[in-house]
Amino acid sequence: MSVASVPVFRVLPRPHYKWELLGLFWCAYFLNQGNRQIFNAILPLIKADLRLTDVQLGLVVSGFTLVYGALVPVAGYLGDHYSRKWIICLSLFVFSTGTLLTGFAGGMFGLFMFRSIATGWGEAFYYPPATSLIGDYHHSTRAQAMAIHQTAVYIGGVASSVLAAAIGERFGWRTSFYVFGGAGVLMGGVMLSRLENDRPHTVKSSTPGPTLGEVLRVVLRIPTFYLLTLAFSAMVFVNVGFTTWMPTYLYERFHLTLKEAAFQSVFLHLLFAFIGVMIGGRVSDKLAARRPTVRLETGWLGLLLGAPFIWLLGTSASLAVVYAALAGFGFFRGVYDSNIFAALFDVVPPRYRSSATGLMLAFAFIVGATSSVVLGYIKQRAGLSTGLSALAFVYLFGAAAIFATTNLFFAKDRCATD
Repeated sequence: MSVASVPVFRVLPRPHYKWELLGLFWCAYFLNQGNRQIFNAILPLIKADLRLTDVQLGLVVSGFTLVYGALVPVAGYLGDHYSRKWIICLSLFVFSTGTLLTGFAGGMFGLFMFRSIATGWGEAFYYPPATSLIGDYHHSTRAQAMAIHQTAVYIGGVASSVLAAAIGERFGWRTSFYVFGGAGVLMGGVMLSRLENDRPHTVKSSTPGPTLGEVLRVVLRIPTFYLLTLAFSAMVFVNVGFTTWMPTYLYERFHLTLKEAAFQSVFLHLLFAFIGVMIGGRVSDKLAARRPTVRLETGWLGLLLGAPFIWLLGTSASLAVVYAALAGFGFFRGVYDSNIFAALFDVVPPRYRSSATGLMLAFAFIVGATSSVVLGYIKQRAGLSTGLSALAFVYLFGAAAIFATTNLFFAKDRCATD
């Protein structure tokens, strides 16, 4: 038996533990993404209070994304060597503390240190080990489990936007960070008490984790890995720009209140993304055994069909059309989201999945880090509507990358089912 085919799990720690684990991760990811979205929801309040420019606010988001992108491969590599429970819990404590401290920022320096560096550092260490654990426990239900996990992004985005805006308007923007940061610290304690120590109980002690050289030799020889990473980078670039500036766009162009803009910018989009991700995950799990390319096909179709709706966001002068575009964009984003890492795991052996996830996230978020600044610059020069519409072409690029690997490389790159 090869090293890559060594079974990861011998027994489950508790009956139905894989679903309990998914529920705990869902709550953690809800806070992870909620903490990220509150900044965007109350951005005009922060701008006015701290007297910052659009470009400076974009730099805070870009700094966060760069820190995340730089550290996430480290998280992935550590997740293949050490207890993923402790990495995930440490991540939750750090990004929640960073969020809490953001409320004490007195200017650009404090905002950058607490929001960009501390919160970015903490969030970087969550996703690779969490996704790897979900993949280990879920086999025939892998895409469905990852789709459920992904819904935390959507529900967290809506709930946190509305709550942060409401708190910010009534009690000041700082209170929003206090509330979300404190909730995350409490959730960290729950995770610490309920998660199993996965390493000692699940991996044979005679099997050491892969070396960095081994990871790079294996993962970087997979052409599909590169093209999936390019597509994911395109999605992250669009998502960072969209989530950062859409509330402000509705607030300034259509004169909605801050609370209305925060809600409308995410509600329809994420509601339909929830529907899309659940359909995409369910359908791909059903078809994967007889149609191996289905996870890739849901990816490129999601990006291709989502692009026209992104174009409408910036070109339409009708608020009703913008709402319809948010819904369509959201649905096809969800279809794509449902198989991002399930597709990656089809070409990466279990031994290297946490590391591969980290590498993919790193490149994507470093690319995506430029988006908020680029749109902030375009906003000052040509208007935010132009910048939002241009994001459609980035989605088309991502669709082309996945379509190419589906037809050129996937058959050779596909690894044995674990």
